[in-house]
Amino acid sequence: MAVKIRLKRMGKIRAPFYRIVVADSRTKRDGRVIEEIGTYNPKTEPSTIHVNSERAQYWLGVGAQPTESVAAILTITGDIGGTSTLKQPAEKADKAAAFDAALKELHAEPKAKATTEKKSAKKAESKADDAAAEEPKAEEPKAEETPAVEESPADEKPAEA
Repeated sequence: MAVKIRLKRMGKIRAPFYRIVVADSRTKRDGRVIEEIGTYNPKTEPSTIHVNSERAQYWLGVGAQPTESVAAILTITGDIGGTSTLKQPAEKADKAAAFDAALKELHAEPKAKATTEKKSAKKAESKADDAAAEEPKAEEPKAEETPAVEESPADEKPAEA
C-alpha cells in the first residue's frame, strides 16, 4: 500500500482551509484518511501552518511520500531540510490595556462643556452672536457732526397785517 502525506481541502467556496493528512494514495482527495497531522490556512497573512512534527517525522520515516505542496510546507516548518522559516503573525494589541488607557485619558481632564449642548443653549448663543454682529454695523450719527437745519425767511410766508 502506497501512503501519501497530502492536503485535504476544507472550508467554503473561495475560502480554502487545508488539513495535512496521511492517506492511501488510491483514496479520494477529501476521502478517508489514516491520520491528520496538521493544518494549513493560506488566507491569513502570513499563512497559518500547524504541523505535529513528531508524527510527520514518523510517517516520513516509515516511507510515506509527501506531495509537492506538503513537501514545501514541511520545508517551511523545518520537518524536511532542518531549519524552520515559518513566519509568526504580529501580536494583536491587548484590548484590556487599550481600554484602561482610554479610561485614564477620559478621567484625566474634566471637560469645560458637555459633549452635546441643549437646543435652547445653542439658540441663545446664536442670538447673542447675531446681536453682537449687528451692533458695529448700525452706528448712530453724533449730534455735533450733524449741521442744524435753519429755516430760511424765504420759506416762510410773510404775515399779513
